[in-house]
Amino acid sequence: VVTDQTDKLAAALAKIPGKDIVHFAKAVEIPHPNIDKKVCVTKPNSSSKYGVYAAESDNASKDDVALCGGTGAGSGGSNTTPQVFRDFVKATLLGDGSKNWPTSTAQSGKKPVPVTNDNAIAVAKDLVKELTPEEKTIVAGLLAKTIEGGEVVEIRAVSSTSVMV
Repeated sequence: VVTDQTDKLAAALAKIPGKDIVHFAKAVEIPHPNIDKKVCVTKPNSSSKYGVYAAESDNASKDDVALCGGTGAGSGGSNTTPQVFRDFVKATLLGDGSKNWPTSTAQSGKKPVPVTNDNAIAVAKDLVKELTPEEKTIVAGLLAKTIEGGEVVEIRAVSSTSVMV
């Protein structure tokens, strides 16, 4: 997280059970609401209606998305505010991590079409790209505390190099 290695973080997150992601999300939600608001933020469609987290994506006729940070595309949506990480966990991961981790699901023939590990990649991208350095440090600590195994977080010592001419 701290060293901006999105690909490595996504690969590591994809190996983690959904229930551990739920524990991590709960550890972030209450004490760090600013972090919760920056991860898995749904995006607006052309009508400024936001995606709504659901167990399966269907944004052909609705704005239902099971993809972290998904865009509402349906014409019938009414959600005028974006949803965030806690909403993703509650509606898409079903509150217990039993569905949509690390890959989203879609209703038959509906979009967005799931791509292997798409939710793990989207969460990793937000953790690396959307957070301040201080928030990344908090997230690294929470990941280490809430997820079994140490492969998720790689914290390198800060080093500097001086060159004298």
